[in-house]
Amino acid sequence: MQFRTILTLIAVAASAGFGAASGALAQGTSASPALAAAPRTDERTDAVVLEMQQAFRRGDKRRLSQLLPQTRGHILEPWAAYWELRARLDEASAEQVRDFLTRWEGTYQEDRLRNDWLLVLGQRREWQAFAAEHARFRMNDDREVRCYAALVQHLGVVPGPGGGTPLAEVVRSNWHALRDADDGCTLAARHLIADKQMPALDAWRKARLAVEANRPRAAADAVETVAPKAAAAVAELNQSPTKFLTSRVTAFSQTRRELITLALIRLAATDLDGAARQLDAKWGPQLTPEERHWVWGVLGRLAAQRLDARALEHFAQVARLSDLSDDMLGWKARAALRAGATPRWNQVFDAIRAMSPAGRQDPTWVYWRARALMAPGQTEQHRAEGLAAMQSIASMRGFYEQLALEATGHKITLPPVPAPPTADEMAQARRHPGLQRALHAIAIGLRPDGVREWNYSTNLATPGGMPERELLAAAQVACEREVWDRCINTSERTRNDIDVAQRFPMPFREQVVARSREIGLDPSYVYGLIRQESRFIMNARSHVGASGLMQVMPATARWTARKIGLTGFTPDQINDRDTNIAIGTGYLKLVLDDFAGSMPLAAAAYNAGPSRPRAWRAPGGSGPVLEGAIWAENVPFNETRDYVKKVLSNATIYAAILSGQPQSLRARLGTVGPRDASQPEPNKDLP
Repeated sequence: MQFRTILTLIAVAASAGFGAASGALAQGTSASPALAAAPRTDERTDAVVLEMQQAFRRGDKRRLSQLLPQTRGHILEPWAAYWELRARLDEASAEQVRDFLTRWEGTYQEDRLRNDWLLVLGQRREWQAFAAEHARFRMNDDREVRCYAALVQHLGVVPGPGGGTPLAEVVRSNWHALRDADDGCTLAARHLIADKQMPALDAWRKARLAVEANRPRAAADAVETVAPKAAAAVAELNQSPTKFLTSRVTAFSQTRRELITLALIRLAATDLDGAARQLDAKWGPQLTPEERHWVWGVLGRLAAQRLDARALEHFAQVARLSDLSDDMLGWKARAALRAGATPRWNQVFDAIRAMSPAGRQDPTWVYWRARALMAPGQTEQHRAEGLAAMQSIASMRGFYEQLALEATGHKITLPPVPAPPTADEMAQARRHPGLQRALHAIAIGLRPDGVREWNYSTNLATPGGMPERELLAAAQVACEREVWDRCINTSERTRNDIDVAQRFPMPFREQVVARSREIGLDPSYVYGLIRQESRFIMNARSHVGASGLMQVMPATARWTARKIGLTGFTPDQINDRDTNIAIGTGYLKLVLDDFAGSMPLAAAAYNAGPSRPRAWRAPGGSGPVLEGAIWAENVPFNETRDYVKKVLSNATIYAAILSGQPQSLRARLGTVGPRDASQPEPNKDLP
């Protein structure tokens, strides 16, 4: 759909009645005067809004103030007002903030600014004002704000809610999940540790996680909460862990042991074998069991990510698996799955059993724990327990859910089509102010802002989120406007009414199917890949420069164009729909042939480049033949591992749609064996 057509549709919707909607599809609050009149849409003011967004990115407060009056009454005026005040929030008065929050009550922009203001109040230590504003905060998706709120409760500024998650756990989980240095969680942890409400070990574990992620400032901040004089040593050990580990030690205090632990973790990132030797021969006896286990867990994880057979040897040094993080335990389970022609099921089971309750509930580990329980040689009781676990996740919703469905004796079939949204439900969705703002923002090129507002409107604006019927109606509005990513995202949140046509749309069906069959590709595989790559956004562009429906890199496009005989190709044609499909499918066919028709290997090559999946197979014809699911789960890169699983899962559903027949994900995964050194690689120059 052309840009001007989209704008026309939005303008028509606006003139048909665009004020604050009634019912749950409204913003979740009573209509404010700012939303009472139908906002206008015009290209001149659209241009002003776009200029304001650029000024906001530059931090140009003066230009924002100059342009703001020109947006009065425009559909995106809440965004313009947000950018203008956000740019000067550090110097704004509390009264100015309250005026904004009152004027835009119920909108995404109100709650977004409240989030920003809460961070300012936390940094200023204005706890009474923070507590009063936090009570109105709806999103509650900012980890630092959560920590400030826990600290406010701990300080007694507001009474605790009673029951619920203990404050120490709130702070611990949010602090450990943050990669970069922060104020809120670090401050809250310092108070709780000082008051004996949180163990010092939580700070040291935060420092370990930060060193693993190469975040020395976050590590130093964590160390400072429990050993202020030792914080400076973090920079030293981060810069030269070997030098730090060769220094003379006269006393092994907890602080000194923990710094040695950090140095070993840092050394492991660049010299895995050296760190293992240092731990085994010198430092292991000096550390506590917990410290020693953690370092061995880091070594095991790093070895597993490198597909090093010694990973399980490192993990074997850990006598108490509860000392390891869920991430380490996940890699222990992966290494045990990959260990031979038959996985080491007992080790898979033990690793998953040691995970946190949240970790064990992930469908990945529900599935593999169930497989371990159902492995040959298990008791009837264990097999029954494994089958029950499989049945608890079995559905068509995702990769492991589909595999679980097959493990219980069923193929992947499409669910019944739910009743379509009624005319009233559709009219209500079209009148929703937040959805309309989101669609208009996306239409004029403010996709990230529009996506955030859409997600808020369909998930957070209404307590508990939109009911399923309203989600289906909102998704249908997005489908009608060809905003396919929001159509898919919104429809995926329904649990009972599953509309496959919304979740797995097939834009450009004639072109994709014809081109795929012309070159011998399975159209369902192509659709599964496009859905994951771009969500059918024509002008999608990744942070590394990939473009279009099939997210093709410029260099790959030029190479593929030559290979498939596409003459006259120039890089500016990448976003042309038919050219992008021709080059993307052409490249996919080349990598699929290069990997002997293996869909998981070809998907990994499409995402990470062909050289990596070649390296992720055992070399020289040695090594076991792995289930496709085991190979995919052991892909070292988180992004590529997730990508391969989603592409194959998507393709299975698209195959059911295109064929009308039950499908098998296991068949698509196949098996992955070692590289055959005797066979030449047909396209060693594949980019």
